[in-house]
Amino acid sequence: MEMTWGRALQRNFLGQSPDWYKALLLAFLLINPLIFFFVSPFLAGWLLMAEFVFTLGMALKCHPLLPGGQLMLEAIAIGMASAEQVKQELADNLEVLLLLIFMVAGIYFMKQLLLFMFTRLLLTVRSKVLLSLTFCLAAAFLSAFLDALTVVAVVISVATGFYQIYHRVSSDPGYAAADHRQRDTLEQFRAFLRSLMMQAGVGTALGGVMTMVGEPQNLIIAHAAGWDFAGFFLRMAPMTMPVLLCGILTSMLVERFRLFGYGATLPEEVRAILLQSERESAAQRTRQDRIKLFIQALIGVWLIAALALHLAEVGLIGLSVIILATSLCGITDEHTLGQAFTEALPFTALLTVFFAVVAVIIEQQLFAPLIAFVLQAEPDAQLGWYYVFNGLLSSISDNVFVGSVFINEARHAFTYGAIDLRQYELLAIATNTGTNLPSVATPNGQAAFLFLLTSALAPLIRLSYGRMVWMALPFTVVMSLVGYSALHWLLMPATEMLQQWGWLIAPPL
Repeated sequence: MEMTWGRALQRNFLGQSPDWYKALLLAFLLINPLIFFFVSPFLAGWLLMAEFVFTLGMALKCHPLLPGGQLMLEAIAIGMASAEQVKQELADNLEVLLLLIFMVAGIYFMKQLLLFMFTRLLLTVRSKVLLSLTFCLAAAFLSAFLDALTVVAVVISVATGFYQIYHRVSSDPGYAAADHRQRDTLEQFRAFLRSLMMQAGVGTALGGVMTMVGEPQNLIIAHAAGWDFAGFFLRMAPMTMPVLLCGILTSMLVERFRLFGYGATLPEEVRAILLQSERESAAQRTRQDRIKLFIQALIGVWLIAALALHLAEVGLIGLSVIILATSLCGITDEHTLGQAFTEALPFTALLTVFFAVVAVIIEQQLFAPLIAFVLQAEPDAQLGWYYVFNGLLSSISDNVFVGSVFINEARHAFTYGAIDLRQYELLAIATNTGTNLPSVATPNGQAAFLFLLTSALAPLIRLSYGRMVWMALPFTVVMSLVGYSALHWLLMPATEMLQQWGWLIAPPL
């Protein structure tokens, strides 16, 4: 019997997504205009944010670009935000978009070197606690000089390479393993990769908060406060160093006691497959291949040096990596070049939709009551509230936007004499740590986590939104509480001590 027009339209709408999900999205699209026009635009704005966060949580049911994009198109159509405001947000965040387009693609052309290095690391370090700690510390160190998205893109490429090697061998008809044993091995391998990916993701947060190049909002805050690289690091150190130590301790404990989904070890069968693959690759590696590895290593040195010295915008440095890696490694056809952008562009489109959410937040002034409440508090209480509200809002919104809004409001308060220079600098520190530490609670709080959630790797290793929240929970609690405690007990005494030693000199604003 031929399918009806209505049924055909229903099946085409969001493809293979569950019917209940399709019906819920249609309900969202129907309710939002009614709330906006007949109840409260402010309430409609918060409802839209909740709906968008829901689409992120259902990323394994449907890529959030589709439902989230429909919600934002409707929001602009009914006047919750203007297309001009969205354009302004994109212009203000052009560096982030260039980063996604070019840097992630650049990492694709260094995959041989990365897979070689991390395979050696994985096969050499047999202790899961030590291996996870190594991934966490490596991600933290790199994120202090590179952007967190770049670091996560590296780890995703490596984990995808591991998974593809095992899947290729296990799918071979000659692979002798009972079905039930093979399923158990695959599930353990997935759990192993999930824990490594989350350890690396947390590491990007631990390292990214320390320097002005670690996260995009760090640059905005440093520019607003007039801090250089060293000054930024020293001002953040009284909070970031205790958080780093406690984060490392948490990393070891969750692995040692197998808590919150951590602790899975690399199955011996998979280790044998990866070891055999590495031996075969080494035997087949020609002089030309070895030269490629050497060239990619030199490009890696250039990448770290250029980013650490901030020689150009991150995205443009990524473009230089693409040009150098393809030119010197013999990649000349358009098809291979196009494959490098496959991973980055869907997330770039999703982030563009995210900036439309930011436009709604701005035009509907969703955060205005919170900011007004904080600035009316006593000076000592302002720091705590700034930290808490930055953390909470970053967990449900975009930490770049939240950091920008709060630092601008603090600057306005300083300009008009509501706060002094010392309080302004302390509020800048609270803004930076607030947007970087508690925001690990959800994938949408950290762009690196969201990039991991929407990557092609996430469904392969069964890493859902809810599982990411659960696995991040111990780090969220520890990092948030330690950061809050350091804000109250260590920040001001340490800052005064550094100023007395002449290490910190407040710049003219």
